[in-house]
Amino acid sequence: MVIKERQEMVMKRYILLLWLCLFCVGMYAGVQVSVSAPEQVEEGAQFRVSFTVNTQDVSNFSWPGSDGFSIDYGPSRSSQSSFQMINGRTTQSSSITYTYMLSALKAGTYTLPAATATVGGKQYKSRALKIEVLKSAGGGQGSSAQGRGGNRGGSMRMQSSGERITGKDLFVSVTADKKRLYEQEAVVVTYKVYSLVNLSQLAGGMPDLEGFHTQEIALPQQKSLKMETHNGRTYGTVVWRQYVLFPQRSGKLTIPSINFEAIVVQQNRNMDPFDAFFNGMGLTTEVKKTIVAPSLTLQVDPLPERPANFSGAVGKFNISASLTPKDIKTNDALTLRVTVSGSGNMQLMKAPEVKFPKDFETYDPKVTDDTKIGRGGVAGNKIFDYLAVPRHQGEYTIPPVEFCYFDTEAKAYKTIRTEEFAVNVAKGKDNGSRGMNFTDKEDVRLLASDVRYIHLGDVNLRKAGDAYFGTAGYVWSYLIPLLLFIVLVVVFRNKARESANVARMRTKKANKVASRRLKVAASLLKSNKPGEFYDEVLKALWGYLGDKLNIPVAELNKDNVSEKLAEKGADDGVIKALVDVMNECEFARYAPGDPAQTMDKIYVAATDVINKMESSIKR
Repeated sequence: MVIKERQEMVMKRYILLLWLCLFCVGMYAGVQVSVSAPEQVEEGAQFRVSFTVNTQDVSNFSWPGSDGFSIDYGPSRSSQSSFQMINGRTTQSSSITYTYMLSALKAGTYTLPAATATVGGKQYKSRALKIEVLKSAGGGQGSSAQGRGGNRGGSMRMQSSGERITGKDLFVSVTADKKRLYEQEAVVVTYKVYSLVNLSQLAGGMPDLEGFHTQEIALPQQKSLKMETHNGRTYGTVVWRQYVLFPQRSGKLTIPSINFEAIVVQQNRNMDPFDAFFNGMGLTTEVKKTIVAPSLTLQVDPLPERPANFSGAVGKFNISASLTPKDIKTNDALTLRVTVSGSGNMQLMKAPEVKFPKDFETYDPKVTDDTKIGRGGVAGNKIFDYLAVPRHQGEYTIPPVEFCYFDTEAKAYKTIRTEEFAVNVAKGKDNGSRGMNFTDKEDVRLLASDVRYIHLGDVNLRKAGDAYFGTAGYVWSYLIPLLLFIVLVVVFRNKARESANVARMRTKKANKVASRRLKVAASLLKSNKPGEFYDEVLKALWGYLGDKLNIPVAELNKDNVSEKLAEKGADDGVIKALVDVMNECEFARYAPGDPAQTMDKIYVAATDVINKMESSIKR
């Protein structure tokens, strides 16, 4: 027995050791060291290089630096961690980022060597990066393009905190691929950003334009800055918005100026890095800047006198058609497919007119839009499927389909045609009177016989002189609508009284208003915006209490609310839970710690306490 127990103990130790080994392997198997740096910088410019390790268990980190660059500051170390619980499953991730501030010394192409991080006694390396240093354009300010895998708006010259952002440091240009055009002719308008500063965000878009049909060109969400020389200075540039416009009338049409809201990151050079780290203050500040993109005026010429068969299409087009099947039987369907291809205002043109024989029953065409919006405008195919059913046998001809459009290159109307189609219609299985359409084809006549068939079934006979007036059905036809009218009047009067009672309506809608605000708080929780999240939770709680207890905003406080809840019969535990949630929410706005975990806890507590109050408060 003793030997057997010892063997079991040894076996348990081996199993425990095996589990520990597997745990360690799992911890370090996915360790990665990523690097973020700009692709291009200007000579003399300052820029950032960041190395991120996807774990916080880093015992040693080193980077040797690179020729052609001086290390002005670094490495600064920052850590991030996140905690999520979804459907009962908990996930946690953490990382450490080491940031260097470098200055480009001389023009040329250089390679940043790999950084080394030691995790769990094993070394991991990042990849090496190439950076091109451009010669200074003499503008006196350096800049750099967006870091690979870095910020959305790019990483330009880091200004000092409080430094003025001028219109030469950051602006948006507006260009059109043509300034004079015809009605319905496509024009591409481009908004391009020029930046010498560290632009992190930019918001703004085209308003509703009067006199234009507007379609936005899809651009990549992740913007990538390119270096470009403008007026002797090297800027980081990116096409921010592009639109295809179709003018709907002639004359001088103006695209109004647009306000873009920009956020520029500036560096607080007077702040000591150690004070910033221990006191929770950042080394950078965000400055809001409004950029006004100028207006643009276009000269729109009217189209020449329009022919009767003009389709409304303006651009360059081709047309083709196909018929399936060409041999058919009566009462069967055939499909004529007409395809218009090219570029222009394809979404505004009319369907081509098809002149089917009179003995064909026709339907409205099915339209398939296979067009794409690009930098050249709207181009592609528009497919029209016409369904027709022949009702008589014989040989028929479908004439060519014409399509008239205005050619912007030739500055004239052009009419293009398809081929004509011959259709052979044979006699079908059912060629009788059912489903046949004789309108404008032949005189109406009795089919199969000149005497109608005798009527079968019961016959209801009525004496001469009998009338509906004065019968019971006649009386009830008046009484029933009158009774329904009286019922509706009573119901609507009661609803009007309830709506007039403002306090009662506030009380009934309190839970709905609180639920909407908690949904907004949930979206802020997912977006990881602590300040806005706590404000929205407090608004939901205070708003619910004000509406439910009919307390004016000026009298809302915790003591007053607690007293009113007690009068309404709420449980002491619910009142205490409410006050605790409010206190914890106000404290968490400024308290350190894990914001994601605290926000999730407060959201659950706020939802729970509102549900408890809803069931606890006496009506």
